[in-house]
Amino acid sequence: MDMLTIGAFARACRLSPKALRLYDELELLRPARVDPHTGYRYYAAGQLERARLVAWLRRLGMPLARIREVCALAPREAAEEVRAYWARVESETALRRDLAAHLVTHLSSHPSRKDTTVLELRYRAHSDRGLVRPANQDTAYAGTRLLAVADGHGPTGGPASGAAVEALRFLDTAQAPAGDVLDLLQDAARAAAEAVLGISGGEASGTTLTALLWTGSALALVHVGDSRAYLLRDGGLFRVTHDHSVVQSLIDEGRLTPEEAASHPRRALLVKDLTTGAPDLRLHEARRGDRYLLCSDGLHGVVPDHRLRELLTAGADPDAAVSALVAAAHAAGGPDNVSCVVADVV
Repeated sequence: MDMLTIGAFARACRLSPKALRLYDELELLRPARVDPHTGYRYYAAGQLERARLVAWLRRLGMPLARIREVCALAPREAAEEVRAYWARVESETALRRDLAAHLVTHLSSHPSRKDTTVLELRYRAHSDRGLVRPANQDTAYAGTRLLAVADGHGPTGGPASGAAVEALRFLDTAQAPAGDVLDLLQDAARAAAEAVLGISGGEASGTTLTALLWTGSALALVHVGDSRAYLLRDGGLFRVTHDHSVVQSLIDEGRLTPEEAASHPRRALLVKDLTTGAPDLRLHEARRGDRYLLCSDGLHGVVPDHRLRELLTAGADPDAAVSALVAAAHAAGGPDNVSCVVADVV
């Protein structure tokens, strides 16, 4: 068996001798042989692959305890663990980035500056049954601080979406400091999930939830499911949310294109909803002139993004924009309930 000294092995795998000694103590990477007299460590050439994997995972920032678990798995299962870990890192990084941007904006405002500009929302919400469905299971709401869309499914889908939004209604009158707003939203979403579970009574029912809470200078997002939030800024339309759906997962994995997803037979199947998974939470800086759209898949599923941008740009005010969006969904056949909220930062 080819043996390498700890120094040679460290250079080959790009781990320091100090790190190798630590990993030995943690039983993460044991040497092939330890000299009984000198205590000097020797490694087999065949251990290089595991050592390099450990080095790569450490560069990702993965904790040592989790690295030990990943190294014990078969390659395919290990790859899934790395994918799941990095998805969580990206989510947490996005949250910290948005919070940092908000803090930079807040702290950069000089206390002596006499700026009397006050930002507020102008809004319109509407929920429409569509042209095919016998009942409306969507709920849309807009107020001075809270914007929300929920799309219910199952036997009690309509009451479920209504209960979810109703559980958030208190936020419309509760003034929340920007630093606490995400915690407040998380607690409210938890209460909304409990309300929906109480409505469903054990039946296979649930709801999506996409809501924005206005703090006076930023919008905090809570999102789960495949309803969406969009931002129209400087003529460009940006999707703020990420669908928690089967087809979106296939797109993320490179197994499906967005064009193929539009006609996929499982496009309405969710990976999680309000009662089956943790929602996404983020903070977004608001600018005067921004226009936000929250909508159920009854709109974005039949009206493509480029058309949404055109209609949002053309609408003189939220009322006009909402009317045009619902009309566009009807023109596309209106196969599902159509709910949307449009809000302008003015």
